[in-house]
Amino acid sequence: MDIKKATLVLEGGATRGVFTSGALDYLMEKDVYLSHVIGVSAGACNAVDYVSRQPGRTRDCMIPQDKSGNYYYGLRDFVKERSVMNMDLIFDKYPNEIIPFDFDTYFHSEIKCELVTTNCLTGKAEYMDDRQDKSRLMKICRASCSMPLLTPIVNVDETPYLDGGLADSVPLKRAQETGNDKIVVILTKNEGYRKKVVSPAMQRVYKKAYKSYPNLVRTIFRRSFEYNKMMNHIDQLEKRGEIFVLRPQVKPVSRLEKNKETLYAFYEHGYHYMERRFDDLMEYLEK
Repeated sequence: MDIKKATLVLEGGATRGVFTSGALDYLMEKDVYLSHVIGVSAGACNAVDYVSRQPGRTRDCMIPQDKSGNYYYGLRDFVKERSVMNMDLIFDKYPNEIIPFDFDTYFHSEIKCELVTTNCLTGKAEYMDDRQDKSRLMKICRASCSMPLLTPIVNVDETPYLDGGLADSVPLKRAQETGNDKIVVILTKNEGYRKKVVSPAMQRVYKKAYKSYPNLVRTIFRRSFEYNKMMNHIDQLEKRGEIFVLRPQVKPVSRLEKNKETLYAFYEHGYHYMERRFDDLMEYLEK
């Protein structure tokens, strides 16, 4: 299999990540793999399943077929676990039992993969991977996907981490540092989307929740500014043809969408939109 020398950047967005799943499933069916993948939050889940060459896996994890696979907690469990989602189910039972992850293929892949996390002590992004320890790899994925306030902090090597999107929502700068001339960015929100600043009320909530992590709080407060600046930069590079960008052309699902039909429709949109743009992508990669 010919691996194309290019870097793939995958934005997060919780269940909006099914759009990315659809796009990557189409690429995998076409046997198109890029040499470097950087995934953030839900994009990290998509990244590892792309490297392990398992089309359909992220989709099946994000869209449970029955109640036994439902990863959302009810109110009682949310209060007990301090999490809206059963993270043990997603990052332990899923990969090891219910929807097996192909660790062997991942560990032996030539594709470089980086999963973005936010170090709670420094407030900075870290780009992590593991090609030997199954448990540690899933813990890194879990950390990258751990949304502030909604899921607990994850300790990796005795260091606390949260959602990589807090410090680096779309790691284009990291991608540019890899040395690859070609960069493909898959976003999960429409063109023109910009984040709103954190309201004073939510600032108080964050300060109280993460009072032991002042650098993390500062990063959270600056997130909208950094994100919007990056979106402006991406728009400019896309217009100049320097990067290839794929983003939804329909209204995205909510980030904690539960409706199976709604999620499937957004997945299908990602799949068919990549199908429509496939020739453009190949032209970009080969020129």
